[in-house]
Amino acid sequence: MTVATMTPPVRTFAEFAPLAPELVVVFGAFALLMLDLFLSDRQRIVTQSLGIATLLVAALTVALGIGGQGEVMEGVFIRDTVSDVLKFTILVVAALAASYSWSYMRERGLYRGEMMVLMLFATVGMMLLVSAGNLTMLYLGLELLALCSYALVVTDRDSPQASEAGMKYFVLGSLASGLLLYGLSLVYGATGTLALDGIREAAASVSGEDHTLLLTGMVFVVVGVAFKFGAAPFHMWLPDTYHGAPTPITIFIGSAPKLAAFGMAFRLFEGGLGPMQEYWQLLVGVLAAASLAVGNVVALAQTNLKRMLAYSTVSHVGFLFLGIAGGGTDGFAAAMFYTISYAIMSAAAFGAIVMLSRQGFEADRIDDFRGLNARSPWMAFLVLITMASLAGVPPFLGFWAKVAVLRAVVEADMLWLAIVAIVFAVIGAFYYLRVIKVMYFDEPVGEPASPRRGTALRVVFTVNALALLVLGLAWSPVMDWCQQAFATL
Repeated sequence: MTVATMTPPVRTFAEFAPLAPELVVVFGAFALLMLDLFLSDRQRIVTQSLGIATLLVAALTVALGIGGQGEVMEGVFIRDTVSDVLKFTILVVAALAASYSWSYMRERGLYRGEMMVLMLFATVGMMLLVSAGNLTMLYLGLELLALCSYALVVTDRDSPQASEAGMKYFVLGSLASGLLLYGLSLVYGATGTLALDGIREAAASVSGEDHTLLLTGMVFVVVGVAFKFGAAPFHMWLPDTYHGAPTPITIFIGSAPKLAAFGMAFRLFEGGLGPMQEYWQLLVGVLAAASLAVGNVVALAQTNLKRMLAYSTVSHVGFLFLGIAGGGTDGFAAAMFYTISYAIMSAAAFGAIVMLSRQGFEADRIDDFRGLNARSPWMAFLVLITMASLAGVPPFLGFWAKVAVLRAVVEADMLWLAIVAIVFAVIGAFYYLRVIKVMYFDEPVGEPASPRRGTALRVVFTVNALALLVLGLAWSPVMDWCQQAFATL
Protein backbone atom coordinates (compact mmCIF):
# COMPACT_ATOMS: atom_id res chain seq x y z
CA MET A 1 0.00 0.00 0.00
CA THR A 2 1.33 3.40 -0.96
CA VAL A 3 1.17 6.04 1.77
CA ALA A 4 0.40 9.49 0.46
CA THR A 5 2.73 12.16 1.76
CA MET A 6 1.81 15.82 2.21
CA THR A 7 4.27 18.36 0.95
CA PRO A 8 4.31 21.46 3.15
CA PRO A 9 3.72 24.67 1.19
CA VAL A 10 6.81 26.72 0.33
CA ARG A 11 6.89 29.97 2.33
CA THR A 12 8.55 33.14 1.15
CA PHE A 13 9.54 36.25 3.06
CA ALA A 14 7.19 38.32 0.90
CA GLU A 15 4.25 36.28 2.20
CA PHE A 16 4.96 37.50 5.73
CA ALA A 17 5.16 41.19 4.76
CA PRO A 18 1.73 42.06 6.29
CA LEU A 19 3.23 41.04 9.65
CA ALA A 20 5.66 44.00 9.50
CA PRO A 21 4.13 45.96 12.45
CA GLU A 22 4.10 42.87 14.68
CA LEU A 23 7.69 42.06 13.73
CA VAL A 24 8.80 45.59 14.66
CA VAL A 25 7.37 45.19 18.15
CA VAL A 26 8.68 41.63 18.62
CA PHE A 27 12.24 42.51 17.52
CA GLY A 28 12.07 45.64 19.68
CA ALA A 29 11.03 43.58 22.71
CA PHE A 30 13.86 41.06 22.28
CA ALA A 31 16.40 43.84 21.71
CA LEU A 32 15.27 45.62 24.90
CA LEU A 33 15.41 42.35 26.82
CA MET A 34 19.08 41.97 25.91
CA LEU A 35 19.96 45.65 26.33
CA ASP A 36 18.41 45.83 29.77
CA LEU A 37 20.93 43.29 31.07
CA PHE A 38 23.66 45.91 30.73
CA LEU A 39 21.79 48.84 32.29
CA SER A 40 21.73 49.98 35.90
CA ASP A 41 18.50 51.05 37.61
CA ARG A 42 19.25 54.74 36.93
CA GLN A 43 19.86 54.05 33.24
CA ARG A 44 16.60 52.21 32.69
CA ILE A 45 14.98 55.32 31.29
CA VAL A 46 16.78 54.14 28.12
CA THR A 47 14.67 50.96 28.17
CA GLN A 48 11.56 53.02 28.77
CA SER A 49 12.31 55.50 25.97
CA LEU A 50 13.26 52.83 23.43
CA GLY A 51 10.13 50.83 24.30
CA ILE A 52 7.89 53.84 23.63
CA ALA A 53 9.86 54.55 20.43
CA THR A 54 9.29 50.93 19.30
CA LEU A 55 5.54 51.32 19.77
CA LEU A 56 5.49 54.60 17.84
CA VAL A 57 7.61 53.16 14.99
CA ALA A 58 5.21 50.22 14.74
CA ALA A 59 2.28 52.68 14.67
CA LEU A 60 4.02 54.55 11.85
CA THR A 61 4.47 51.24 10.01
CA VAL A 62 0.73 50.67 10.22
CA ALA A 63 -0.14 54.24 9.21
CA LEU A 64 2.15 54.12 6.16
CA GLY A 65 0.81 50.71 5.13
CA ILE A 66 4.29 49.15 5.15
CA GLY A 67 3.98 45.45 4.33
CA GLY A 68 0.59 45.97 2.74
CA GLN A 69 -2.70 44.29 3.52
CA GLY A 70 -3.45 40.63 2.86
CA GLU A 71 -3.57 37.18 4.36
CA VAL A 72 -0.71 35.15 5.80
CA MET A 73 -0.61 31.33 5.95
CA GLU A 74 -3.91 30.74 4.15
CA GLY A 75 -5.90 33.24 6.19
CA VAL A 76 -4.61 32.41 9.69
CA PHE A 77 -3.51 36.05 9.96
CA ILE A 78 -5.49 38.83 8.26
CA ARG A 79 -4.36 42.39 7.79
CA ASP A 80 -7.22 44.58 6.56
CA THR A 81 -8.50 48.09 7.22
CA VAL A 82 -10.29 47.04 10.41
CA SER A 83 -7.13 45.56 11.89
CA ASP A 84 -5.03 48.53 10.76
CA VAL A 85 -7.32 51.04 12.47
CA LEU A 86 -7.36 49.01 15.67
CA LYS A 87 -3.61 48.33 15.62
CA PHE A 88 -2.72 51.98 15.08
CA THR A 89 -4.89 52.99 18.02
CA ILE A 90 -3.62 50.14 20.22
CA LEU A 91 0.00 51.14 19.58
CA VAL A 92 -0.60 54.85 20.24
CA VAL A 93 -2.62 54.19 23.41
CA ALA A 94 -0.02 51.66 24.65
CA ALA A 95 2.71 54.27 24.11
CA LEU A 96 0.58 56.79 26.00
CA ALA A 97 0.09 54.37 28.90
CA ALA A 98 3.82 53.59 29.02
CA SER A 99 4.57 57.32 29.13
CA TYR A 100 2.73 57.62 32.44
CA SER A 101 4.76 54.92 34.13
CA TRP A 102 8.39 56.08 34.44
CA SER A 103 8.34 58.62 37.28
CA TYR A 104 5.61 56.79 39.23
CA MET A 105 7.37 53.41 39.14
CA ARG A 106 10.89 54.77 39.61
CA GLU A 107 10.16 56.74 42.79
CA ARG A 108 8.63 53.60 44.33
CA GLY A 109 11.52 51.39 43.24
CA LEU A 110 9.17 49.32 41.07
CA TYR A 111 10.58 50.01 37.62
CA ARG A 112 12.31 47.04 36.04
CA GLY A 113 13.33 46.58 32.43
CA GLU A 114 11.08 43.57 31.99
CA MET A 115 8.03 45.76 32.63
CA MET A 116 8.45 47.51 29.27
CA VAL A 117 9.20 44.17 27.60
CA LEU A 118 5.99 42.69 29.02
CA MET A 119 4.06 45.70 27.74
CA LEU A 120 5.50 45.14 24.26
CA PHE A 121 4.64 41.43 24.22
CA ALA A 122 1.14 42.19 25.54
CA THR A 123 0.78 44.67 22.67
CA VAL A 124 1.82 41.96 20.19
CA GLY A 125 -0.90 39.75 21.68
CA MET A 126 -3.45 42.51 21.07
CA MET A 127 -2.24 42.96 17.48
CA LEU A 128 -2.54 39.24 16.76
CA LEU A 129 -5.98 39.21 18.32
CA VAL A 130 -7.40 41.86 16.00
CA SER A 131 -5.83 40.15 12.95
CA ALA A 132 -6.96 36.61 13.73
CA GLY A 133 -8.56 34.74 10.86
CA ASN A 134 -8.42 31.43 12.63
CA LEU A 135 -9.47 30.23 16.10
CA THR A 136 -5.91 29.10 16.89
CA MET A 137 -4.44 32.54 16.14
CA LEU A 138 -7.22 34.18 18.13
CA TYR A 139 -6.52 32.08 21.21
CA LEU A 140 -2.76 32.54 20.84
CA GLY A 141 -3.14 36.33 20.80
CA LEU A 142 -5.53 36.24 23.74
CA GLU A 143 -3.24 34.17 25.94
CA LEU A 144 -0.16 36.21 25.06
CA LEU A 145 -2.00 39.33 26.17
CA ALA A 146 -3.42 37.66 29.30
CA LEU A 147 -0.17 36.12 30.57
CA CYS A 148 1.73 39.40 30.20
CA SER A 149 -1.10 41.29 31.92
CA TYR A 150 -1.10 38.92 34.93
CA ALA A 151 2.63 39.53 35.40
CA LEU A 152 2.26 43.31 35.04
CA VAL A 153 -0.44 43.50 37.74
CA VAL A 154 1.94 41.97 40.33
CA THR A 155 4.85 44.27 39.45
CA ASP A 156 4.79 45.43 43.09
CA ARG A 157 5.55 41.98 44.49
CA ASP A 158 5.79 43.17 48.11
CA SER A 159 2.28 44.63 48.10
CA PRO A 160 -0.42 42.27 49.50
CA GLN A 161 -3.01 44.31 47.62
CA ALA A 162 -1.22 43.83 44.28
CA SER A 163 -0.70 40.11 44.96
CA GLU A 164 -4.40 39.68 45.74
CA ALA A 165 -5.32 41.60 42.59
CA GLY A 166 -2.97 39.48 40.51
CA MET A 167 -4.30 36.24 41.96
CA LYS A 168 -7.94 37.21 41.31
CA TYR A 169 -7.06 38.37 37.81
CA PHE A 170 -5.22 35.13 37.09
CA VAL A 171 -7.91 32.80 38.49
CA LEU A 172 -10.89 34.54 36.89
CA GLY A 173 -8.95 35.22 33.68
CA SER A 174 -8.11 31.52 33.45
CA LEU A 175 -11.77 30.67 34.01
CA ALA A 176 -12.73 33.03 31.20
CA SER A 177 -10.11 31.51 28.91
CA GLY A 178 -11.43 28.04 29.75
CA LEU A 179 -15.02 29.03 28.96
CA LEU A 180 -13.96 30.65 25.69
CA LEU A 181 -11.83 27.66 24.73
CA TYR A 182 -14.70 25.28 25.48
CA GLY A 183 -17.03 27.38 23.35
CA LEU A 184 -14.51 27.46 20.50
CA SER A 185 -14.10 23.68 20.66
CA LEU A 186 -17.89 23.22 20.39
CA VAL A 187 -17.97 25.59 17.42
CA TYR A 188 -15.18 23.55 15.81
CA GLY A 189 -17.09 20.33 16.53
CA ALA A 190 -20.21 21.69 14.84
CA THR A 191 -18.52 23.20 11.80
CA GLY A 192 -15.38 21.06 11.36
CA THR A 193 -13.07 23.98 10.70
CA LEU A 194 -10.90 26.43 12.63
CA ALA A 195 -10.98 29.11 9.94
CA LEU A 196 -13.41 31.94 10.74
CA ASP A 197 -14.62 32.28 7.14
CA GLY A 198 -15.16 28.49 7.04
CA ILE A 199 -17.16 28.68 10.30
CA ARG A 200 -19.28 31.46 8.82
CA GLU A 201 -19.97 29.40 5.72
CA ALA A 202 -20.83 26.27 7.73
CA ALA A 203 -22.97 28.20 10.24
CA ALA A 204 -25.25 29.36 7.41
CA SER A 205 -26.22 25.78 6.51
CA VAL A 206 -25.78 23.75 9.72
CA SER A 207 -28.90 22.01 11.06
CA GLY A 208 -30.11 19.37 13.52
CA GLU A 209 -27.74 18.34 16.32
CA ASP A 210 -24.94 20.37 14.81
CA HIS A 211 -27.07 23.48 15.07
CA THR A 212 -27.68 22.80 18.77
CA LEU A 213 -23.96 22.20 19.27
CA LEU A 214 -23.09 25.42 17.45
CA LEU A 215 -25.65 27.36 19.47
CA THR A 216 -24.23 26.00 22.73
CA GLY A 217 -20.70 26.88 21.61
CA MET A 218 -21.85 30.38 20.68
CA VAL A 219 -23.24 30.93 24.20
CA PHE A 220 -19.89 29.96 25.77
CA VAL A 221 -18.06 32.20 23.28
CA VAL A 222 -20.27 35.17 24.22
CA VAL A 223 -19.67 34.47 27.93
CA GLY A 224 -15.90 34.23 27.35
CA VAL A 225 -15.87 37.53 25.46
CA ALA A 226 -17.99 39.17 28.19
CA PHE A 227 -15.49 37.96 30.83
CA LYS A 228 -12.59 39.48 28.91
CA PHE A 229 -14.43 42.78 28.47
CA GLY A 230 -15.46 42.85 32.14
CA ALA A 231 -19.17 43.00 31.31
CA ALA A 232 -21.71 42.34 34.08
CA PRO A 233 -22.30 39.80 35.58
CA PHE A 234 -18.75 38.66 34.70
CA HIS A 235 -17.04 41.80 36.02
CA MET A 236 -15.96 40.55 39.48
CA TRP A 237 -12.25 40.62 38.68
CA LEU A 238 -12.21 44.14 37.35
CA PRO A 239 -12.58 46.45 40.43
CA ASP A 240 -10.06 44.53 42.56
CA THR A 241 -7.56 44.27 39.71
CA TYR A 242 -7.81 47.95 38.80
CA HIS A 243 -7.55 48.95 42.48
CA GLY A 244 -4.68 46.62 43.41
CA ALA A 245 -2.41 47.15 40.42
CA PRO A 246 0.03 50.12 40.32
CA THR A 247 -1.84 52.96 38.63
CA PRO A 248 0.30 53.09 35.43
CA ILE A 249 -0.36 49.35 34.98
CA THR A 250 -4.08 50.04 35.48
CA ILE A 251 -3.84 52.61 32.68
CA PHE A 252 -2.30 50.00 30.39
CA ILE A 253 -4.68 47.10 31.13
CA GLY A 254 -7.71 49.41 31.25
CA SER A 255 -7.25 51.08 27.88
CA ALA A 256 -5.55 49.31 24.93
CA PRO A 257 -6.88 45.76 25.71
CA LYS A 258 -10.44 47.07 25.26
CA LEU A 259 -9.56 47.77 21.62
CA ALA A 260 -8.22 44.23 21.26
CA ALA A 261 -11.33 42.79 22.90
CA PHE A 262 -13.49 44.67 20.42
CA GLY A 263 -11.39 43.27 17.56
CA MET A 264 -11.83 39.77 18.97
CA ALA A 265 -15.61 40.24 19.29
CA PHE A 266 -15.82 41.50 15.70
CA ARG A 267 -13.81 38.58 14.31
CA LEU A 268 -15.84 36.01 16.25
CA PHE A 269 -19.33 37.46 15.94
CA GLU A 270 -19.27 38.92 12.44
CA GLY A 271 -16.41 36.97 10.86
CA GLY A 272 -17.35 33.54 12.24
CA LEU A 273 -20.84 33.54 13.73
CA GLY A 274 -22.44 36.11 11.42
CA PRO A 275 -25.33 33.81 10.37
CA MET A 276 -26.21 33.34 14.08
CA GLN A 277 -26.69 37.10 14.56
CA GLU A 278 -30.27 36.88 15.83
CA TYR A 279 -29.02 34.77 18.78
CA TRP A 280 -25.80 36.54 19.77
CA GLN A 281 -27.41 39.95 19.19
CA LEU A 282 -29.96 39.22 21.92
CA LEU A 283 -27.32 37.89 24.33
CA VAL A 284 -25.06 40.90 23.79
CA GLY A 285 -28.06 43.23 24.24
CA VAL A 286 -28.91 41.65 27.62
CA LEU A 287 -25.27 41.87 28.71
CA ALA A 288 -25.24 45.54 27.69
CA ALA A 289 -28.31 46.30 29.82
CA ALA A 290 -26.87 44.40 32.81
CA SER A 291 -23.51 46.20 32.50
CA LEU A 292 -25.15 49.61 32.31
CA ALA A 293 -27.24 48.90 35.41
CA VAL A 294 -24.59 47.24 37.59
CA GLY A 295 -21.71 49.52 36.57
CA ASN A 296 -23.52 52.81 37.09
CA VAL A 297 -25.41 51.91 40.27
CA VAL A 298 -22.41 50.38 42.10
CA ALA A 299 -20.10 53.22 40.99
CA LEU A 300 -22.38 55.67 42.81
CA ALA A 301 -21.42 54.14 46.17
CA GLN A 302 -17.63 54.26 45.62
CA THR A 303 -15.39 56.68 47.50
CA ASN A 304 -12.18 55.35 45.98
CA LEU A 305 -11.60 56.90 42.57
CA LYS A 306 -9.88 53.83 41.07
CA ARG A 307 -12.78 51.59 42.09
CA MET A 308 -15.27 54.17 40.83
CA LEU A 309 -13.51 54.24 37.47
CA ALA A 310 -13.41 50.44 37.45
CA TYR A 311 -17.17 50.18 37.89
CA SER A 312 -17.65 52.96 35.37
CA THR A 313 -15.64 50.76 32.97
CA VAL A 314 -18.35 48.12 33.36
CA SER A 315 -20.96 50.70 32.34
CA HIS A 316 -18.83 51.81 29.37
CA VAL A 317 -18.56 48.18 28.26
CA GLY A 318 -22.35 48.24 28.28
CA PHE A 319 -22.33 51.19 25.88
CA LEU A 320 -19.75 49.46 23.70
CA PHE A 321 -21.98 46.38 23.56
CA LEU A 322 -24.82 48.57 22.28
CA GLY A 323 -22.89 49.09 19.05
CA ILE A 324 -21.99 45.40 18.74
CA ALA A 325 -25.62 44.41 19.36
CA GLY A 326 -26.60 46.81 16.57
CA GLY A 327 -24.37 44.88 14.16
CA GLY A 328 -23.76 45.83 10.52
CA THR A 329 -21.56 48.63 9.24
CA ASP A 330 -23.05 51.35 11.44
CA GLY A 331 -23.16 49.21 14.57
CA PHE A 332 -19.57 47.97 14.41
CA ALA A 333 -18.30 51.41 13.32
CA ALA A 334 -20.08 53.00 16.29
CA ALA A 335 -18.66 50.35 18.66
CA MET A 336 -15.15 50.92 17.29
CA PHE A 337 -15.55 54.70 17.67
CA TYR A 338 -16.73 54.19 21.25
CA THR A 339 -13.81 51.87 22.05
CA ILE A 340 -11.25 54.34 20.68
CA SER A 341 -12.88 57.17 22.62
CA TYR A 342 -13.02 55.16 25.82
CA ALA A 343 -9.37 54.10 25.57
CA ILE A 344 -8.29 57.76 25.42
CA MET A 345 -10.69 58.79 28.19
CA SER A 346 -9.63 55.93 30.46
CA ALA A 347 -5.94 56.78 30.06
CA ALA A 348 -6.65 60.40 31.01
CA ALA A 349 -8.79 59.47 34.03
CA PHE A 350 -6.18 57.18 35.58
CA GLY A 351 -3.46 59.57 34.39
CA ALA A 352 -4.98 62.23 36.66
CA ILE A 353 -4.34 59.94 39.64
CA VAL A 354 -0.71 59.47 38.55
CA MET A 355 -0.35 63.24 38.26
CA LEU A 356 -1.43 63.83 41.86
CA SER A 357 0.26 60.82 43.46
CA ARG A 358 3.71 60.68 45.03
CA GLN A 359 5.63 58.16 47.07
CA GLY A 360 3.50 57.13 50.07
CA PHE A 361 0.42 58.89 48.70
CA GLU A 362 -1.70 57.36 45.95
CA ALA A 363 -4.30 60.15 45.43
CA ASP A 364 -6.83 57.47 44.58
CA ARG A 365 -9.68 58.71 46.79
CA ILE A 366 -12.23 61.19 45.54
CA ASP A 367 -11.51 63.29 48.68
CA ASP A 368 -7.90 63.68 47.49
CA PHE A 369 -9.23 65.92 44.70
CA ARG A 370 -10.94 68.35 47.11
CA GLY A 371 -10.03 71.96 46.47
CA LEU A 372 -7.76 71.10 43.54
CA ASN A 373 -8.86 74.21 41.64
CA ALA A 374 -7.47 76.47 44.37
CA ARG A 375 -4.02 74.85 44.10
CA SER A 376 -3.82 74.18 40.37
CA PRO A 377 -6.58 75.63 38.16
CA TRP A 378 -5.05 74.18 34.98
CA MET A 379 -4.88 70.66 36.44
CA ALA A 380 -8.48 70.99 37.69
CA PHE A 381 -9.56 72.11 34.21
CA LEU A 382 -7.93 69.05 32.60
CA VAL A 383 -9.61 66.72 35.11
CA LEU A 384 -12.91 68.53 34.42
CA ILE A 385 -12.53 67.79 30.69
CA THR A 386 -11.83 64.13 31.43
CA MET A 387 -14.77 63.64 33.80
CA ALA A 388 -17.17 65.58 31.56
CA SER A 389 -16.17 63.45 28.58
CA LEU A 390 -16.66 60.22 30.53
CA ALA A 391 -20.08 61.49 31.63
CA GLY A 392 -21.04 62.22 28.02
CA VAL A 393 -21.31 66.00 28.31
CA PRO A 394 -21.20 67.85 24.94
CA PRO A 395 -19.03 68.86 23.15
CA PHE A 396 -16.46 66.41 24.52
CA LEU A 397 -15.54 63.16 22.74
CA GLY A 398 -17.53 60.91 25.07
CA PHE A 399 -20.79 62.62 24.09
CA TRP A 400 -20.39 61.80 20.39
CA ALA A 401 -19.35 58.24 21.21
CA LYS A 402 -22.57 57.74 23.18
CA VAL A 403 -24.67 59.32 20.43
CA ALA A 404 -23.13 57.00 17.83
CA VAL A 405 -23.89 53.76 19.71
CA LEU A 406 -27.40 54.93 20.67
CA ARG A 407 -28.18 55.70 17.03
CA ALA A 408 -26.83 52.29 15.98
CA VAL A 409 -28.98 50.41 18.46
CA VAL A 410 -32.11 52.40 17.53
CA GLU A 411 -31.53 51.65 13.83
CA ALA A 412 -31.27 47.96 14.78
CA ASP A 413 -34.86 48.17 16.20
CA MET A 414 -33.71 47.75 19.80
CA LEU A 415 -35.36 50.88 21.16
CA TRP A 416 -35.77 49.34 24.64
CA LEU A 417 -31.99 49.06 24.92
CA ALA A 418 -31.50 52.69 23.91
CA ILE A 419 -33.97 53.80 26.60
CA VAL A 420 -32.16 51.72 29.24
CA ALA A 421 -28.83 53.24 28.14
CA ILE A 422 -30.14 56.83 28.34
CA VAL A 423 -31.61 56.29 31.82
CA PHE A 424 -28.37 54.86 33.20
CA ALA A 425 -26.26 57.45 31.40
CA VAL A 426 -28.11 60.13 33.39
CA ILE A 427 -27.54 58.18 36.62
CA GLY A 428 -23.88 57.66 35.72
CA ALA A 429 -23.30 61.37 35.17
CA PHE A 430 -23.74 61.93 38.91
CA TYR A 431 -20.52 60.27 40.07
CA TYR A 432 -18.41 62.01 37.44
CA LEU A 433 -19.92 65.38 38.34
CA ARG A 434 -19.19 64.63 42.01
CA VAL A 435 -15.46 64.68 41.22
CA ILE A 436 -15.86 68.06 39.49
CA LYS A 437 -17.85 69.36 42.46
CA VAL A 438 -15.19 68.43 45.06
CA MET A 439 -12.45 70.05 42.94
CA TYR A 440 -14.22 73.39 42.59
CA PHE A 441 -16.45 73.75 45.65
CA ASP A 442 -14.94 71.72 48.53
CA GLU A 443 -12.09 72.49 50.88
CA PRO A 444 -9.14 70.05 51.01
CA VAL A 445 -9.07 67.39 53.73
CA GLY A 446 -5.68 66.73 55.37
CA GLU A 447 -2.52 67.45 53.41
CA PRO A 448 -3.52 68.84 49.99
CA ALA A 449 -2.37 66.96 46.91
CA SER A 450 -0.54 68.97 44.27
CA PRO A 451 0.33 67.94 40.71
CA ARG A 452 3.77 66.58 39.88
CA ARG A 453 6.41 68.98 38.67
CA GLY A 454 7.89 66.77 35.93
CA THR A 455 7.54 68.55 32.60
CA ALA A 456 7.28 65.41 30.45
CA LEU A 457 4.45 63.92 32.48
CA ARG A 458 2.60 67.23 32.52
CA VAL A 459 2.84 67.43 28.74
CA VAL A 460 1.60 63.84 28.34
CA PHE A 461 -1.41 64.41 30.59
CA THR A 462 -2.20 67.78 29.01
CA VAL A 463 -2.14 66.32 25.48
CA ASN A 464 -4.19 63.32 26.63
CA ALA A 465 -6.91 65.43 28.27
CA LEU A 466 -7.04 68.15 25.59
CA ALA A 467 -7.43 65.43 22.95
CA LEU A 468 -10.86 64.77 24.43
CA LEU A 469 -11.85 68.36 23.72
CA VAL A 470 -10.17 68.63 20.30
CA LEU A 471 -11.53 65.29 19.06
CA GLY A 472 -14.91 66.23 20.50
CA LEU A 473 -14.96 69.35 18.34
CA ALA A 474 -13.64 67.43 15.29
CA TRP A 475 -15.07 63.94 15.83
CA SER A 476 -16.32 63.45 12.28
CA PRO A 477 -12.97 62.35 10.70
CA VAL A 478 -12.50 59.67 13.38
CA MET A 479 -16.05 58.39 12.82
CA ASP A 480 -15.53 58.40 9.04
CA TRP A 481 -12.33 56.43 9.58
CA CYS A 482 -14.26 53.80 11.55
CA GLN A 483 -17.06 53.60 8.96
CA GLN A 484 -14.57 53.16 6.12
CA ALA A 485 -13.06 50.20 7.99
CA PHE A 486 -16.42 48.37 7.87
CA ALA A 487 -17.58 49.66 4.49
CA THR A 488 -17.18 46.22 2.88
CA LEU A 489 -19.45 44.36 5.34
